[in-house]
Amino acid sequence: MKKRKNKRFRTVAVVLAVFALIALTVSFINSKKDKAEPEITEYHQIIGLFKDGKVTEYTLNLENSRLEYYVSGAEEPSYYTVPDNDLFIADSREAIKDYSALTGREYNVEADYVSVSLASRILTFAAIVLIMMSVMGVGIFFGRQIKKLFKDSDGKAHSAGRISKDAENTSEIKTKFSDVAGADEEKEELAEVVGFLRHPEKFSKLGAQIPKGILLSGPPGTGKTLLARAVAGEANVPFFSISGSDFVELYVGVGASRVRDLFEKAKKAAPSIIFIDEIDTVGRKRGTSVNGGNDEREQTLNQLLVEMDGFSGNSGVIVIAATNRPDVLDPALLRPGRFDKQITVGYPDAKGRLELLRVYAGNKPLSSSVCLRDISFSTIGFTGADIKNLLNEAALIATRKNKDEICKEDVEEAMLKILVGTEKKSRKMSDAEKKLTAYHEAGHAVASYYLENQDPVEQISIIPRGFAGGYTLQRPVEESSYSSKKKMLESLVTLLGGRVAEELFIGDISTGASNDLQRVTSIATNMVTRYGMSEELGPVSFFANGSGESADRRGCFSESVSEKIDSEIQKIISDAKDKTSAILTEHSDKVRLIAERLIVQEKIDRFEFEFLMAMPIAA
Repeated sequence: MKKRKNKRFRTVAVVLAVFALIALTVSFINSKKDKAEPEITEYHQIIGLFKDGKVTEYTLNLENSRLEYYVSGAEEPSYYTVPDNDLFIADSREAIKDYSALTGREYNVEADYVSVSLASRILTFAAIVLIMMSVMGVGIFFGRQIKKLFKDSDGKAHSAGRISKDAENTSEIKTKFSDVAGADEEKEELAEVVGFLRHPEKFSKLGAQIPKGILLSGPPGTGKTLLARAVAGEANVPFFSISGSDFVELYVGVGASRVRDLFEKAKKAAPSIIFIDEIDTVGRKRGTSVNGGNDEREQTLNQLLVEMDGFSGNSGVIVIAATNRPDVLDPALLRPGRFDKQITVGYPDAKGRLELLRVYAGNKPLSSSVCLRDISFSTIGFTGADIKNLLNEAALIATRKNKDEICKEDVEEAMLKILVGTEKKSRKMSDAEKKLTAYHEAGHAVASYYLENQDPVEQISIIPRGFAGGYTLQRPVEESSYSSKKKMLESLVTLLGGRVAEELFIGDISTGASNDLQRVTSIATNMVTRYGMSEELGPVSFFANGSGESADRRGCFSESVSEKIDSEIQKIISDAKDKTSAILTEHSDKVRLIAERLIVQEKIDRFEFEFLMAMPIAA
């Protein structure tokens, strides 16, 4: 009802404004009409012309006091602006009457003057009224909008520094640890926080203090926010959730005020939990701002540091924060007394992925062909969010095919869609393009097959997917938290297989290897500059700050060292290319066999590929 009222009010205001604009326009046009001509005579001369009968024809426009008249013998009219209509009419009435009697034309000057003048005055008055009503309407409308900006959801006024409604107290969190799969170690670490919130006296009796802040760090999608909600749900305490970006505002001091407001609310509701997502938005290292360290973000961070350090020993307020970039956080945030417990929420292992699959497949009908254990082994490197997305994509694919349940092929299609992109079957490739793509992908596959530490080839295709004209998909068979120098060098050989195959079997090179070359350059650069794998430079890391943006500092070594780094990178890539050429030249028959099979059927799966590679080639 209120929305309809506001809409009607706005409509009336717009209509009034339009009418006012039209009235003003008409009034303006009439007021300007015929003012271009210069005045050519005096008042007493005009009266004399009428008395002497020298005016042969005239027109008096009493709306703008403009007289147009013809003097006997003149072909063009003359003009005169009458200074006072009433005086002119009084002085010239007799002359005009005499003229009317002579010519036989009647002209009631007084009547015309009254009617025209009244219409003009009414039009002007209406325009003024409409303008005033429109201004008042617009003022009331914007006044209401401004009032809304400075009111809470319950209608009470608030200041700009109050925290947003996103951080309001959420007392009934239903998420439990049982809803979080694939993070057993993380749940164990957080269990003591739940114990403190439930029974703080047990900890106080022994003089133990619970950590004031807990920092959850790890890749996106690993369940950091879900873990924080599970802690609040298990402890059954108020949960204040907000993003770091909500603190940062254009106006200086607003962010700091919001921090104070948030902590005041949490203290009143204690025991409680404050959860700050993406804390790196506001918690980055100070002193890196172009504004000299006095910007709004740094003031907000300073206030956050003060609030966290100002708690009493057992205030009952625990701060949990999440970030994907712990390396950029200010050291003052990470010291004991603030975020003194740091928990890394990493990628789930095979057991964790299986648990996640069971959770997310609980409401989906799966056919007997789907084996969750097999999927868990083929999703190495997937986060919880990735696994949820995988099963959702499989369900969408099955729905498009009008199936009643999700089959194995639906899951496999969803996996390819996530890893490579959507298949573009409608795109037509020329024979030359298809041949080049087939030899490119055959080069990748054959080079990988003859390397000891490379993952097996799962599928080869020359059907475009996403931005790729084709792909060679390799699946890891075991999980690993690190990579060796030998494996990295072999990865360079595999990646260069496509470009080298184009050179050897097509006699030309294409842009299709651009992504491969970017990855080759990145791996070789990291080997030399980060991992100390260069024989020339030795075990030295030239980026002392770890990884990420803050580590990319080329100025921490001399120009001569920079030249050696470039030389080593080129040498590693050149050696890898020579090895790739040797493998593909030695097994050129296999490259041709795989390429020709791809040209015919466009796809080769793992079993067919291994069969073709093991099959002897007739001389």
